[in-house]
Amino acid sequence: MKKGLQFLFMLSFLLYSGEMLAQAVFGGKVIDDQNLSLPGANVILEGTNKGTVTNQLGDFVIQGIPAGNYKVTVSYLGYNSVTKDISLQDGQTLDMRFQMMPGTLEGGEFIVFGDRLKGQARALNQQRTNSNITNIVAADQIGRFPDANIGDAIKRIPGITMQNDQGEARNIIIRGMAPELNSVMINGERVPSAEGDNRRVQMDLIPSDMIQTIEVNKSVLPDMDADAIGGAVNLVTRKAPNGLRVSGTAASGVNLLTDKPIWTGGLIIGDRIANDKLGVIFSGSYNNHNFGSDNVEAQWAETDDPNNPVVINNFDLRKYDVQRVRRSASLALDYDINNNHSLVLNTMYNWRDDWENRYRFRVDRTDEPFESGEFTELAPNLFQMRGRTAIQTKGGIDNSRVRNTRLEDQRVINTTLSGSHIFNRLKMTWNGTYAKASENRPNERYITHRGNADVIVDIRDPFKVLTTLVNQESELGLGLNELYESNNFTFEEDLNGRVDFTLPYAANKGIIKFGGRIRSKYKVRTDSYDVYDPIVDMGMGGNNLGSLPFSFQDERIFLNGPQYVPGRFVTKEFLGGLDLKNESLFEFEDAVGEYITGNYQASETISAGYVMTDYQINSRLSGIFGLRLENTNLEYRGYEFDEDEETFNQSATVSDNYSNFMPGVHFKYDVSENQIVRLAWANTIARPNYFDLVPYAIFSPDNQSLERGNPNLVPTTSMNFDLMFENYYKSVGVFTAGGFYKDVNNFIYQRTQLNVVDPQFGPLIELTQPENGGTANVYGFETSIQRQFDFLPGIWKGLGLFANYTFTDSRTSGIEGREEDDIKLPGTARNMFNASLSFESEKLVLRASVNHASGYLDEVGGSNFEDFYYDRQTFLDVNASYAITKNWRIFAEANNLTNQPLRYYQGIRQRTAQEEFYSARINFGVKFDLFE
Repeated sequence: MKKGLQFLFMLSFLLYSGEMLAQAVFGGKVIDDQNLSLPGANVILEGTNKGTVTNQLGDFVIQGIPAGNYKVTVSYLGYNSVTKDISLQDGQTLDMRFQMMPGTLEGGEFIVFGDRLKGQARALNQQRTNSNITNIVAADQIGRFPDANIGDAIKRIPGITMQNDQGEARNIIIRGMAPELNSVMINGERVPSAEGDNRRVQMDLIPSDMIQTIEVNKSVLPDMDADAIGGAVNLVTRKAPNGLRVSGTAASGVNLLTDKPIWTGGLIIGDRIANDKLGVIFSGSYNNHNFGSDNVEAQWAETDDPNNPVVINNFDLRKYDVQRVRRSASLALDYDINNNHSLVLNTMYNWRDDWENRYRFRVDRTDEPFESGEFTELAPNLFQMRGRTAIQTKGGIDNSRVRNTRLEDQRVINTTLSGSHIFNRLKMTWNGTYAKASENRPNERYITHRGNADVIVDIRDPFKVLTTLVNQESELGLGLNELYESNNFTFEEDLNGRVDFTLPYAANKGIIKFGGRIRSKYKVRTDSYDVYDPIVDMGMGGNNLGSLPFSFQDERIFLNGPQYVPGRFVTKEFLGGLDLKNESLFEFEDAVGEYITGNYQASETISAGYVMTDYQINSRLSGIFGLRLENTNLEYRGYEFDEDEETFNQSATVSDNYSNFMPGVHFKYDVSENQIVRLAWANTIARPNYFDLVPYAIFSPDNQSLERGNPNLVPTTSMNFDLMFENYYKSVGVFTAGGFYKDVNNFIYQRTQLNVVDPQFGPLIELTQPENGGTANVYGFETSIQRQFDFLPGIWKGLGLFANYTFTDSRTSGIEGREEDDIKLPGTARNMFNASLSFESEKLVLRASVNHASGYLDEVGGSNFEDFYYDRQTFLDVNASYAITKNWRIFAEANNLTNQPLRYYQGIRQRTAQEEFYSARINFGVKFDLFE
């Protein structure tokens, strides 16, 4: 690896060595009529091939300019162009400021009036001037949708669908690529994962109002991290304004499932001080949401009974009560040392607490009576039988922090210090990042009562399967099965650094860029599982369910249907108040076998180097050609069972070292000023999840299920081709259309097999293990349009359309035991559609938005019957706002008016595996924006 990096750097200097002439440097800033920076502005020296694009701060710099007189033109979509004359001398650094004014249409009407379309204009200008295929969404555009977290905002971008958790968008899928195949960054640096067993970043952790710009890179450049097969999402935090600016949000609402309030607040304060050398901006956000979900789950099995070949063998009815508090803060400082040197510090802290109680009614092993014939058929697909029944309460210890609930405390912090330095013709940028993520679940408690009871199994409607007790009072006689407390902690720490150099060549027709980076990761998961047996009776007359304090969890009608009634459960207060550490009341057992194989340590170091050239081939065509080299060095340590010693030891170790060469070519052809064709070829990689490589074995005798690791996993690689046409409208809009193709090798999938025999644990109901597949071909096309109907007469000019559609398909090979089946790559949603129809005037904004994604394969089983699918979903949201004054605006919003459930099915859509409802939520509030 070291020799490879040396080769890249030596090649760069050998090709472009020579005396650096003492030429001039021209830089400055581009702002609008409200003194706000304009990123993505085109800055051109007329009559030459020299030009550049402004960054997020609106700053630009052009190096290596010969002395002389020049005419400078700055252009920006939606604004009138500005032209100025400049004079440069050798060795001079000239700094200028350009102020852009809103453009006009025929008849003298402003294209951008007030702040109605300014955010959209900024986003589209960045998208237009980027070198690669991207989608850019600005904060103003994000704020026009009723999205509380950044995941809900991202799902509106072309080619993206989200997997939901508790009613909020959490895991991102880009162009059919599963969450593990995509990367998420804050200000260009990877976000560590608080998940214990994978690399996923929980998108519902970050409030949408903390982000200035969302950048989705569909094709990655050689100077970008290559672990982005589907794409790379970069969340750009807010930059300091050019004058004092104070903005805020205050809102409240209600969740219609729980009828409990929602509280939201946000504040942004920014300014430039110290003679405008130091920019400062602080952002804070708070959201407190009491909600819940109504859940039904089932697992299907095949039997030898010819009259009932397919039945359910497991049924769950689950009621969730959740309080989620999301807090976020960020601080950005940028300091201009002089015209050639600057420093930037960005830090962001996100903290989310979930207090959750779950009440679960379960009947399992209901396939066994069909094998033995011990059941009564009351009607077709309606049966009475003896079934194993369990009733469980999930909560936590009774203290001021945990509050009788299962507390999930997730925190992520990213801090980056970066610098930009110009040494005449040579430009150097660097940054160093420290980031960490943690998830802590302290003193989590479960109490389960179990026994055999007469049950009714109803599968007449496979969409709405149901299992109920013949005698509801029989649940009171269920005996205590298990009482335990667990503590779970996951921690990931990242230390990253990079340096990049840029040097113009060929009379400034092109630039050579080269650099290197190192990413060092350390991750650890430490869980515990303690089982307690009561020495004396916990209740009056025993420990069965009827002897303990219980409550009916029926205060709301289940959204799945009124036939689903949760029943009686031990109260969370009783469970949380048990003095489990009192040795006179409880016997204690450290159930090592229940958790130790889930604990591990992971160390991973990725070092990379690249060289690329961006060359203006002619006045319309430019190309980027480059090569990236990434080396991965890893060591994972876990626990395994020593059968001879009958104990667990940390001898399960995996270490590896490998390198990947990834070339890339990107072309950009300007058909006209506002029409662009892009063509890209890029190579990318996705490394296995940390925990998947550890040779663990997690066995649940209760469910007869086993999860195993796979130390033989190899990284997934992909060759990616993209073609995109973009047409930008002068009235601030865009139409895009294009296609993509991905040739994926060694993809990783979760293989689930039912009713198998394991050499170590014997007969199993379910075995799950990650495995490498062979190849997958993913292909599709996407199109989008953003357009104000400014060509319409009168008030109808206020109508606007935001819509996009993505088609994705895939083919796979090399899935063990499934060679004859036509299996899609997990995560490939065939159709994704977003549409938003809006009406906007200078004061009033009305918007209705729909988001739809097809169902897709989620887990591959041993046969078609055992495959699990994520079902299709459609969301409808509406929002409105009204400007009371120039600085104050009131708003109202409603989410999930379709009451879209999270739904999985097994094999075919008629076999429900999970159906979870959340209902809608409504918010009302006020926004203010005060600025100089």
